[in-house]
Formats: sequence, structure tokens, C-alpha cells
Amino acid sequence: MAMTNPLQFIQQVRAEVGKVVWPTRREVMLTTIMVFILAALTAVFFAIVDIIIRSGLQGLLGMFG
Repeated sequence: MAMTNPLQFIQQVRAEVGKVVWPTRREVMLTTIMVFILAALTAVFFAIVDIIIRSGLQGLLGMFG
């Protein structure tokens, strides 16, 4: 494996960092809000599924107990 000159390495890193497209403040805010909304919807979904499963199991065990 060939060793890269440290100065050349730093130049390559700076060139690559210059290619990065940073999101705007608006894009960051929108995606953050979307993440919170989807996390809340997921939590509600699994809470409802949990309630349904718990009720079903209690009803099933109530028949035999």
C-alpha cells in the first residue's frame, strides 16, 4: 500500500469537504419535525397494538381461568 504525502492528504480532504452540500436551516427543521411526528405515530400504533393483544389474551385466559 502506497503512503500518501500528509500535505497531499490534507488537500484531498479539503477538496472532498468542499463537495459536501449542507442542508438549509429550513430543511433541517422540516426533517426534524417529520422525525418527531413519525416517532409519535409509531408510538401510538404500537400502544394500540399492545392494548389489542393484551385485551385478546385477557379474554382468552379468562375463558380458561
